[in-house]
Amino acid sequence: MDIPSTSGPDGPSSSGQPEPQPQQHQAFSSPTKQRTGAFGTASLRSPRVTYSDRFIPSRATSSRLDFSILDRETAASETPRRTVEKEESNGAYNMLLRSELLGCPAAPLSPEKNGGGGMGGTSASGVHPASPSKSPSRKLFRYLAGDADTPTAGLPTQSPYARGPIGGDDSAASTLASPTRMLRKIPRAPFKVLDAPAVADDYYLNLVDWSAQNTLAVGLGTCVYLWSACTSKVTRLVDFGDGGAVCSVSWSQRGSFLSIGTDKGEVQIWDATKCKRIRTLAGHKQRVGCMAWSHHTLATGSRDRSILLRDVRAQEPYVQKLNGHRSEVCGLRWSPDDRELASGGNDNQLFVWQQQSAQPVLRFSEHQAAVKAIAWSPHQHGLLVSGGGTADRCIRFWNTTTGQPLQCIDTGSQVCNLSWSKNVNELVSTHGYSQNQIIVWRYPTMQKLATLTGHTMRVLYLAVSPDGQTIVTGAGDETLRFWNVFPGPKTQGSGSDSGMGSMMRTLIR
Repeated sequence: MDIPSTSGPDGPSSSGQPEPQPQQHQAFSSPTKQRTGAFGTASLRSPRVTYSDRFIPSRATSSRLDFSILDRETAASETPRRTVEKEESNGAYNMLLRSELLGCPAAPLSPEKNGGGGMGGTSASGVHPASPSKSPSRKLFRYLAGDADTPTAGLPTQSPYARGPIGGDDSAASTLASPTRMLRKIPRAPFKVLDAPAVADDYYLNLVDWSAQNTLAVGLGTCVYLWSACTSKVTRLVDFGDGGAVCSVSWSQRGSFLSIGTDKGEVQIWDATKCKRIRTLAGHKQRVGCMAWSHHTLATGSRDRSILLRDVRAQEPYVQKLNGHRSEVCGLRWSPDDRELASGGNDNQLFVWQQQSAQPVLRFSEHQAAVKAIAWSPHQHGLLVSGGGTADRCIRFWNTTTGQPLQCIDTGSQVCNLSWSKNVNELVSTHGYSQNQIIVWRYPTMQKLATLTGHTMRVLYLAVSPDGQTIVTGAGDETLRFWNVFPGPKTQGSGSDSGMGSMMRTLIR
């Protein structure tokens, strides 16, 4: 059999006609092979080409990944050139990634783009600085060499006292780091509004209080109404008629009993569950505008400038009388440990009394107007806050342990009420002339977290729900507005609301 000879892959066949060649990709196969032996090189005809679906990529050395050991300075300096536009768009982001993932030092950002050595610019010498905004393209995986601070390879050890999760205390971290605590979003509108007809527009009265059993007591004219936050049921507890107007209401600590102060100087104790009056306490000569409970002791303040301490278990109408104010007593609050009583009056004075003491142990005279808004911090022992009226407009903090003033904030309007959150170190204030706003503050920075508006008259009344999340405000515009301003209580080991807090928030809506 004759074997036709070939002159090569591109040469004609022995018949003189070109032999059709199948089209193929040179990355898959080669039509000829060269075999080298002892007597030289022989050219062999290529066998039939067999195609398959397997692709074997090139194993060129230049395309392999290079796992090299580089120190931080080399890793920061060996960066490819990129366009100015790319640097400007991705500079800050890439700087953050390199600083955090590779531990490379980064120069602080400069607002100048040209002539100042900023990102995309050149230095004074006309040389492009080594910008950490670029990332390596060829050598993707690298090992970092240790040094004196980090003797083993890897990222530098982060200090346990670092201010945040981004880097250390270098300039890049300070430039790129954002505030560690984001501002909490507080709804700017109330989720519920109730009508409160005939509610008094009187700065010196206290007509709204929220019990531990989730019942709201409101004094409207000569009546006292109870609103259940669980069922939204409204009950009229008492109507004094011609017997006098309601000047103050206050729940006992467990929420079982409600005390009512009238403009006749009487104080009545009611069982809210049975809607039955238990007893009537005399002693004041004029209206009773403020009250505060401490277990079985009820403190009442009156326009007759006196404070009466009453033990509701005793037969006597009161067990002690405190004199010191030269004008109407309009604010009373017991400390969380029930050892101290703070009182504010229309004489611009703030007093702190201790049990069994006939004279105040502390006297603060810095306010320039009546002191109605008083609140004790549940988070720090001996921290007292007070607010002044129209001529004062200030919120002042006091250390009752040392007797020293701490700080003063000018709010710009009359301070009507103050209350601390029991879940976080924040407080809320309500205001009158001239802005009628509600402000949520973060202590001790006194940063405004939210300013709530909606009332058209002075926000004279304030109460906090038993779970500490919701507040209710009342004003002379004859409305009660419910706001979600504070976070709920945290369970152990988690940041979610407790079951009771979540249920309370659901029921009140």
